[in-house]
Amino acid sequence: METTGKMAGIGDAGGTVARTVDQATTGAHKAIDKASDAARPAVDRLASGAHQAVDKIAGAATQAVETLDLKSEQLKDAQTRLTENCREYVRDNPMTSLGIAVAAGFLLSRLLGSR
Repeated sequence: METTGKMAGIGDAGGTVARTVDQATTGAHKAIDKASDAARPAVDRLASGAHQAVDKIAGAATQAVETLDLKSEQLKDAQTRLTENCREYVRDNPMTSLGIAVAAGFLLSRLLGSR
């Protein structure tokens, strides 16, 4: 009879351990779910902030491209005006233009020749 009593005690201990494991597992799952629920708003805020930062950077890049396009167009227009003004000056003053060209060539040759 003692043997069955010991076996019954072991069976009860096994059931107790199984219940304890089940309770621990359930408690762990609840803790994980609670931590996950608590972290979700922080993760959502972080993701939202990252999206806003990307949108700001994209907006700034777009604005920079538009500004560069505008400045490029302005520089092309200025180059065209300057070239046309130089052509008109050379047509109206050919001898003076030739003198300026010779003087500029002489100065450049002196500056670059001394090196």
